[in-house]
Amino acid sequence: MAEEHTRVVVSNRKARHDYHILERIEAGIVLKGTEVKSLRKGNANLQDSYAVVKNGEVWLVGMHISPYEQGNINNHDSLRTRKLLLQKKEIRKLLTKVQQKGLTLIPLAVYFKGPHAKIELAVAQGKKSYDKREAIKQREATREMSKHLKRSITLS
Repeated sequence: MAEEHTRVVVSNRKARHDYHILERIEAGIVLKGTEVKSLRKGNANLQDSYAVVKNGEVWLVGMHISPYEQGNINNHDSLRTRKLLLQKKEIRKLLTKVQQKGLTLIPLAVYFKGPHAKIELAVAQGKKSYDKREAIKQREATREMSKHLKRSITLS
């Protein structure tokens, strides 16, 4: 089977800084025509968005898709709640995980897989401020070590 072409349109880089990612899942997303066109141009923002399980369905809240420039009065509401497409088994599994204390569903990326828009959801746990500082310290230390290593190699 040939591998389908995927193209990431927008990603939530801040999510990896603010949360411990425990599990990832791919879901389809229900969009209107002008939303698809605007999304293909990359006019979307995942910051401050999250997913909720309500009445056996998963909904994406707070994702901003800018109105399409060539659209008419039928343009979409940019912050509307959008339905995510998952199988019932996957929804039940997510529901049990999200009901645990401190776990939430956050979007990591929106991309096109063939003609279909997909979203990568993560079951995540919020980081404490000291965890964030520790991650920054580790990143800085790694950067310094690689800089010194490169410098020592060029001197030899």
